[in-house]
Amino acid sequence: MQIKSAKYLISSALVSQCPKPDKPEYAFIGRSNVGKSSLINMVTGQKSLAKTSATPGKTQLINHFEVESSSGDKGPRSRWFLVDLPGYGYAKRSQTERKKWEEMINGYLRKRENLVQVFVLIDSRHAPQKIDLEFVNQLDHWKVDFSLVFTKSDKEKPGVVARNVQAFLDKLKETWQFLPRHFVTSSEKKIGRDEILRFIDDCNQEILENTRTV
Repeated sequence: MQIKSAKYLISSALVSQCPKPDKPEYAFIGRSNVGKSSLINMVTGQKSLAKTSATPGKTQLINHFEVESSSGDKGPRSRWFLVDLPGYGYAKRSQTERKKWEEMINGYLRKRENLVQVFVLIDSRHAPQKIDLEFVNQLDHWKVDFSLVFTKSDKEKPGVVARNVQAFLDKLKETWQFLPRHFVTSSEKKIGRDEILRFIDDCNQEILENTRTV
């Protein structure tokens, strides 16, 4: 897949304020400071599409971007939404703010009808974290399709990254019959970009084919 353009559309506090659900939609979410903005910029090939910040918890709203892509130089073009969701697990938020976040995210994940896939970002430098495991288990309970994206793989030795990724999957194996798809990435070295884009392209093509046969 080749990204032709990507532009910011709107920030919404409620799912009802989001753009008309007339395009395939892919959302990115993760614990605060997991490298979400950097990953989104890496995936889209734009340095400042999503605003990066040294302050965790900067993203507060549901941020929609419209992306235009093609499967190749002469392939048909597709338009789809990329969504930057507020991170979870930021301890300095007040109880009221956390409650508001939960209502916003829960409403979006469960009601957004054109949501194709949620990419859940996990910091590959660390052993499995309870908050990440709880979040993906909740997605599974809601029957929301998602993939795991292990970030910052260049910030640790390959052996450590591999052990942490396997440890997370092993934790899921304790209660799951089938494991979710996963990607190992580095925003700085663009590791995993082609794999994520190929997966999104496959999803878009499948949706297009299903639309044609209806």
